[in-house]
Amino acid sequence: MQCPPIRGYGYNGRHGFQSRRGHCFRHRYMDAFFASIPPRTPSKRSPLPRPSLVNSIHNGASLRSVDHRNGFPENLPRNPSSKWKSDPTRYSKLSGMVKPPTIERNLECTLEELCYGCMKKVMITRDVLTLYGQIIQEDEILSVKVNPGWKKGTKVTFEGMGNESPGAYAADVTFVIAEKRHSLFRRVGDDLELTVEIPLVKALTGCSFPIPLLGGGTMNLEIDVIIGPGYQRVIKGQGMANKKEPGSRGNLNVSFLVNFPKDLTNEQRTAAVSVLGDSG
Repeated sequence: MQCPPIRGYGYNGRHGFQSRRGHCFRHRYMDAFFASIPPRTPSKRSPLPRPSLVNSIHNGASLRSVDHRNGFPENLPRNPSSKWKSDPTRYSKLSGMVKPPTIERNLECTLEELCYGCMKKVMITRDVLTLYGQIIQEDEILSVKVNPGWKKGTKVTFEGMGNESPGAYAADVTFVIAEKRHSLFRRVGDDLELTVEIPLVKALTGCSFPIPLLGGGTMNLEIDVIIGPGYQRVIKGQGMANKKEPGSRGNLNVSFLVNFPKDLTNEQRTAAVSVLGDSG
């Protein structure tokens, strides 16, 4: 039986495939022929994805807008390890994931913010792992609610909002409250301390002057006694907020610094001696 000349190999019914020279060859099963073809090896320039990397990415990851500085498009899926986790361990035998050390940053607050409370927004830049195994940088704004009465050293932790890396949970970010130095007041526990300079003549004869308060405003303070070394006035309820007792505040302790004259004339010295005498 003569096979029609076909370029390359042709199929001739029950005689199977035939070469251009007319020599026919047959395969009992078509799969046997295709199985004899060696598989295609991947190109070195386009390697197949590693199973360990593919399996570590969640198919339903959320989409986020990312930085273009590294040439990656927007809305790349994120690693699900960035989600908040309750009580994460340093190493999990079940998942083989490790927990990186917590990243700590100071969060400076004024005495006014710590007394009355506030909401502070902090922008951080962190590494994010995409679905394709690339690490890109992402800016994120975290909102920290500062409660009235917080003190320096108070810590606020955002779980899973730190840097991401392959084979690990996302790191935690902890903000440590730090107090900004105030120009007038100094905090001691729930109390505030204020030092007021006063001239010698007013310290001896009494006076009335305004006292500044935290958060603005003043209150008038009457002094009708001689102000000596160590004299202090306590103004109740004008200190810092007490976080254990909402609505209550500490005291404002006012100390006095008496300014003595740097020089006196002979007449002033004589007058001072005649007035004070041996009063002590």
